[in-house]
Amino acid sequence: MAAAAADGEKSENTVAEEVSRAVESAKELQDSAAALISRNAREEDALRQRVVSLDSTIRQIRSSVSSLVGQGKLDPKEAEKLEEELYRASYTLSEGDAAAFIPSKSHGRFLSMFLGPINVRATRKDVKLKVKEEYNSFRVCLTFIVFPTCANLTGRES
Repeated sequence: MAAAAADGEKSENTVAEEVSRAVESAKELQDSAAALISRNAREEDALRQRVVSLDSTIRQIRSSVSSLVGQGKLDPKEAEKLEEELYRASYTLSEGDAAAFIPSKSHGRFLSMFLGPINVRATRKDVKLKVKEEYNSFRVCLTFIVFPTCANLTGRES
């Protein structure tokens, strides 16, 4: 009987130690995850600032090129080459992975009314197509449900 009690006490202590280790591991993982999220947020903010700065710089350079061409200080063919390079840089910025960090433009009233003030920008082409497909199916559904209902309600009032 004493041996059984000792085994029970031993297994209780072992289980208690395992629980304590699991709780400690959970706390460590939580701390690590919080640190990672914080670090990523800081890096994301820095990257966002760089993207906005570069976008502004590209606009300023475009303005300078146009101004120099207007003043006759820059050859139009050279200006065209520079504009093409600026276009490539701007396209890379707006359509590449960095596009996720460009502040989103305000969406239409209809979209804001239904979705509220959220960012619905998709960066990958497949995601963009999926969002567009879902939105179009929503519009069709809304058209075939709301329009007949409104027509039916206005028809009853007359």
